Amino acid sequence: MAQPVRARQLAFDLFHGESLSREDFLVGPTNAEALALIERWPDWPTPIVALVGPAGAGKSHLAAIWAAEAGARFLSARALREADLPAALATGALVVEDLAPGAFDERALFHLLNLAREQEAFVLLTSGAPALTAKLPDLASRLRAVPVVRLAPPDEALLRAVLVKLFADRQLRVDEGLITFLIGRIERSVPAAKAAVARLDGEALRLRRPVNRALAAELFQAPG
Repeated sequence: MAQPVRARQLAFDLFHGESLSREDFLVGPTNAEALALIERWPDWPTPIVALVGPAGAGKSHLAAIWAAEAGARFLSARALREADLPAALATGALVVEDLAPGAFDERALFHLLNLAREQEAFVLLTSGAPALTAKLPDLASRLRAVPVVRLAPPDEALLRAVLVKLFADRQLRVDEGLITFLIGRIERSVPAAKAAVARLDGEALRLRRPVNRALAAELFQAPG
């Protein structure tokens, strides 16, 4: 007779939902200015603003907070098409995500910014590039006038809070020793923190071991 499988014996690649609400946004010196901008809406310096920073710095989370408040739609910069612009601005607020140089239709973005100004609509741009640039002279000029708030990778205190939250999202209670150990072993970024927590949880499930410093020491080597 086949033996029943014990709970947590097998490791499954389960989805762990990440809340993008304001209550779950962790604030630190590296993102406080950007959060202040989002919370000032609609009292922005101009109807079009931009958040710039590396992956995992919090741009998407902040965009989601603003979209929930402003009723904004989301549009990937790669999906910009002139024919779709009126519909994109239908609610009077739009997030255009991931403006990467050479990876979007510059004429479409130029027309979008013009249309937004005509309709007095709000637009939030996000980009992982160091600056908003374009080859099209008219668009480049328009982008230089857009107020930009920069986000930086999390400092140690913020990364520590991020790790605690990521473990809590997986219903894992860990001690301070594990958090301190990981801080010294991973890159100082949110994606690295997510990858570390997922790896620890997955190995703990596979090996049927607790998530603790001993397991982390086996998985993460000291930086060379």
